[in-house]
Amino acid sequence: MIVAAGILAALAASPSAAGAVEGFQSPSHNIGCVIAANGVRCDIAQHSWSPPPTPSGCPLDYGNGINLGKHGRASFTCAGDTVLGIGPVLPYGQTERRGRYRCKSKFAGVLCVNRRNGHGFFLSRQKVRLF
Repeated sequence: MIVAAGILAALAASPSAAGAVEGFQSPSHNIGCVIAANGVRCDIAQHSWSPPPTPSGCPLDYGNGINLGKHGRASFTCAGDTVLGIGPVLPYGQTERRGRYRCKSKFAGVLCVNRRNGHGFFLSRQKVRLF
C-alpha cells in the first residue's frame, strides 16, 4: 500500500521517466489520475462510499485514491500527496493509454484496466470497485 505512493516519487526521481507520465482529470474535476509505464493512480476529492479501515502499515492518508500496478489487483492508496488537478480534462467517452494501462472517462466515473492481466478499478463519487 505504501508502494502506491511510490508511483509519483519514482517518476519525480527519474527525469527520463517524468516525460512518460500522463495526467488527466475527469470533466467534473472530482477525479484526477496519472498513468505511466509502471502504473496508474487516481485520486478522488468527494465520495459517498467508505474505504476499508486504514492498515497498520500506512502512516499517511488512506483510501482517497486507487493504485493499479503491474501485478495483482488494484488497491487503495496510502499517500501523503495527491494527483488531483494534474493534466487536462479527459472528456467523457475518451480513453488515455500508456503501455499496458488504459483509462476511460465515463459520465459515471473513471475505469482503468491493466490490459495484460485484466485487473483494474472503477472509481466514482457513488462507488468504487477493485478487480
